[in-house]
Amino acid sequence: MLKQHQPIAGTRVRIAALLVSALALVGTARADSKIEIDAGVAAALKQFYAQSDTHRELGNKAAAMLVFPHVTKGGAGVAGAFGEGALVAHGRTIAYYKMTSASVGATLGVAQRKEVVLFMTERARDDFVASQGWTIGADTGVAVVSKGVGGQYDTETLRKPILAFVFGEKGLIGDVSLEGTKISKIMITA
Repeated sequence: MLKQHQPIAGTRVRIAALLVSALALVGTARADSKIEIDAGVAAALKQFYAQSDTHRELGNKAAAMLVFPHVTKGGAGVAGAFGEGALVAHGRTIAYYKMTSASVGATLGVAQRKEVVLFMTERARDDFVASQGWTIGADTGVAVVSKGVGGQYDTETLRKPILAFVFGEKGLIGDVSLEGTKISKIMITA
């Protein structure tokens, strides 16, 4: 009798699921301290502002900024991402948050990046703060901002109430999609 072998695709999915689970466990097993998150947020905002005068102008106009200084994404067909950050308004940290996401597709590798979400109106900020869990795409219309061919931003996009920027990518994954990203408030004691 011939021994049946599992399909390669099924094996890849199981391996990717293990990788995603490990990535999630790393994020939940050890939350960064307030000092670590605050230092990361400050460094990420410094890099964000250095990229463009437009970033500083938008940051100054924003009702609040959600900053994730270290987002790690990894997978093999099935991918997961995790990061911790803070909601900042006018230079003051309001609360701490984590972001997680999972996706299925042509993902292979591990990468890190920074994400900044600008709430350009008080209503957008207040709706986010009042939510018990916020999912980009399902709950909101977030405009992921990228520069055009001439290095200029689309002015129509910049008029949206919630703007998201992805930058500082390092690693093998070039995906900048935020669709399906779940953002939840976390309690950090130290």
